[in-house]
Amino acid sequence: MTVLTSIIVFISSIVIYLITELGYLGIFVAMTMESAALPIPSEIVMPFAGYVAFQGHLDFWAIVIAGTLGNLVGSILLYYIGLKGGRPVLMKYGKYILVSEREIKIAEEWFRKFGSKVIFFSRMLPVVRTFVSLPAGAAKMGIKKFSFYTLIGSLPWNITLTYVGFVLGENWQQIEGAFRAFDLVIMGVVAVVLAYIVYALFKKKSKR
Repeated sequence: MTVLTSIIVFISSIVIYLITELGYLGIFVAMTMESAALPIPSEIVMPFAGYVAFQGHLDFWAIVIAGTLGNLVGSILLYYIGLKGGRPVLMKYGKYILVSEREIKIAEEWFRKFGSKVIFFSRMLPVVRTFVSLPAGAAKMGIKKFSFYTLIGSLPWNITLTYVGFVLGENWQQIEGAFRAFDLVIMGVVAVVLAYIVYALFKKKSKR
């Protein structure tokens, strides 16, 4: 068993324990941790919860609500860290949650160019969906707007993951690998888009 496989098995056991023992509260706690930048992938949490719904132990829509509320709470925690500490905190401690200086600068440019709506779209993107709350707080985005876009952006992601887990039933674990591969593709697309945005911004500045 590889180190990566061991880690996935360990995380899966934590998720299974939380949901099996605590039900909706376990889903809420796990998704709060995920959105607070802790290594608990939603690609494990929500599909397993969907499998439990398949078994008839939990309600599908209650699972989605619990997961989405967890996303909101965890995101707000990171938002306030960014708000109170601002850019210096991001630059100093971002590396500990795998947020590089380059990613922080790109996020800042993204906010300037696209505004608050970036929160909605980022909730359905790999990696970005976790740490985007930090620059949002540092940019002093309104908490009401932030919460609104976080909620409506998290819903489609959680519905999809829960539904696929429900459909796969006992094979719910297959989705984790599939979504990881999907994440890599999306990350590539996002990287190209961001590179173009940065290029356009620098080109615009150079003409001034």
